[in-house]
Amino acid sequence: MPIPMPVPLTTAGARPLPAVIAFDVMAASGAGPAQIAERQSQRLAALLQAARATRFYRELLRGLDPQRLPLTALPVTGKQELMQQFADRVADPDITLPGLQAFCADPARIGQRFLGRYWVWESSGSTGQPGVFVQDETAMAVYDALEGLRRHSPRPWVRWLDPLFLGEHIAFVSATGGHFASHVSVQRLCAASPWLAPLRRSFSILQPAAVLVAQLNDYQPSIVATYPTAAALLADQARRGALRIRPQEVWTGGETLSPTLRAHIEQGLGCALRNSYGASEFLPIAWECGRGSLHANADWVILEAVDARHRPVPAGQASQTTLLTNLANAVQPLIRFDIGDCIRIDPLPCACGSALPVLQVQGRRDDVLTVPGRDGEPVALLPMALSTVLEDGAGVFDFQLRQQGTRAWCLLLGPDALPTPELMARCRQVLTDFAAAQGAAGLHIDIRRTDALPLGASGKLKRIVAMPAAR
Repeated sequence: MPIPMPVPLTTAGARPLPAVIAFDVMAASGAGPAQIAERQSQRLAALLQAARATRFYRELLRGLDPQRLPLTALPVTGKQELMQQFADRVADPDITLPGLQAFCADPARIGQRFLGRYWVWESSGSTGQPGVFVQDETAMAVYDALEGLRRHSPRPWVRWLDPLFLGEHIAFVSATGGHFASHVSVQRLCAASPWLAPLRRSFSILQPAAVLVAQLNDYQPSIVATYPTAAALLADQARRGALRIRPQEVWTGGETLSPTLRAHIEQGLGCALRNSYGASEFLPIAWECGRGSLHANADWVILEAVDARHRPVPAGQASQTTLLTNLANAVQPLIRFDIGDCIRIDPLPCACGSALPVLQVQGRRDDVLTVPGRDGEPVALLPMALSTVLEDGAGVFDFQLRQQGTRAWCLLLGPDALPTPELMARCRQVLTDFAAAQGAAGLHIDIRRTDALPLGASGKLKRIVAMPAAR
């Protein structure tokens, strides 16, 4: 069955028609491989044309035809280049890095538009370099359509009656202290539709578990959206009888989800789990179908599975890293952007019938640190929370925190850190304060600088490492 021609990419600052984008997303959901490839090709050419509005790509593409230029002819970029050459990488000269940094420093502006027309969020520094990402209206409309229309629900009959989740109380359990993508998205929706505020609430993973549990018991969410490690903690609390909620679905993302961890969460919370894969560079990279396969939204994002020298690896083989091209965002073109993830693209189509490619993702595999509590009970400290505390509280992004004993930690600071006495004291203080707030006490924290942080077998940095027996 023929499907409509793809929605084109608009120029930076142009207002899209969300209904047109939503219709295109629905139509492409049933498209075949050739039709998806055609959408990719047309949108890539449009993106390259729009990218000429930036100084970097204007010089790079001078005299070249975007319609004929292969993606692999373009250079690989990453967060370091983006942040060092920020002014050259945005299409609107009104967007400046100091302006964005001042905007992101104000928590009261989370979920508001920058310059009245752009959405902004910060990424973590999981690769040693935090990033600031600017989204235009087209990008946000695409993200909304992909999230709302391709997310597979374990309760399809409910979705037929309530496709927009208007009858659901959704709890987003994540880091809420900064302009992070998931928190910005929630606040944006609530600001645009105040009547949604009681149905969409963010809960901080940085607060003590007992406080989080009490808040969720009071809210009684029908859907919980969070990281796998946080969902596992909630499942443990439910098993103990402390968490008394009856969610109908759990949504996870942001970390690696193993089959064992999935079963633990589903059994503990008593409902089905749907996983997703996203990044600050493109929020809804992939969604999980009813058969448990992650399908890339290949009509709006291009993923290249590559080796350490950025050469393509064969389908079915694990990559060293992944290059991402965001086909929706013209104001800050992200083209062949190294996101650091190890992925495997399945050479065979999924039995669910979707022609969208299937991925296996080796994302974050940080550990939960379990330490003795003041009352004798073990206290679980989430890796995402520990990373956020060090990034936001101490201002370090190049680190590895290793548990060496039940109460002994070693914080390794990478070569980019300057281990002044003030910095080391700040790191020790924020970690001690966070652990104490969770109910832990008596920690000994050793802090050292190293010329090279130890990498895992996949070549990626594991930032939070538990003792072998505790993993």
